[in-house]
Amino acid sequence: MLSGHFVRLRAYEREDLEKARAIYNDPEVNMYLRPDIPFPLKAEDEIRWYESQNPYGSGSYSFAIERLEDRQYLGSCGIDTVDWKNSHASVGLFLDKLYWNKGYGTDALSTLVDFCFQEMNLHKVYLYVFAYNQRAIHTYEKIGFKIDGTLRENVFKNGKYQDELVMSVLRNEWTLPSND
Repeated sequence: MLSGHFVRLRAYEREDLEKARAIYNDPEVNMYLRPDIPFPLKAEDEIRWYESQNPYGSGSYSFAIERLEDRQYLGSCGIDTVDWKNSHASVGLFLDKLYWNKGYGTDALSTLVDFCFQEMNLHKVYLYVFAYNQRAIHTYEKIGFKIDGTLRENVFKNGKYQDELVMSVLRNEWTLPSND
């Protein structure tokens, strides 16, 4: 388990799956997550995903995000596409909309990125974000991510082609944000 100021990142448990599916299927949350067709996940999809999780070198690591004060499940974050040769990986995050704008996402992502640098010995951590997701972009910039580039009209979302940003932070730029 990895602890931040407000959240803990831990392994998924079976009892998290229905909560995760409900959050993921919420149209207001989902509009910021998936570049593909937002078809709702079924319970069987979540179970199949859960049973496929392998912490032993699969190159993909998913964490449940829980609030420290009461162990409430808030969402998920993870590390994907680890490239050990070039020492980088992508990260992602989603939170229940009830917990937006309260510092939980910033704390979870900061904790995850710190883990990438301190424990996985990565050189760079990157992510993709829809250009219209200004709240997320602000969070990422606040913890040190910089915009590397714009993938112009890269995804069809909300009835039109949307830009997608690539953002990253390098190990030598990283400082774990304070609790302020």
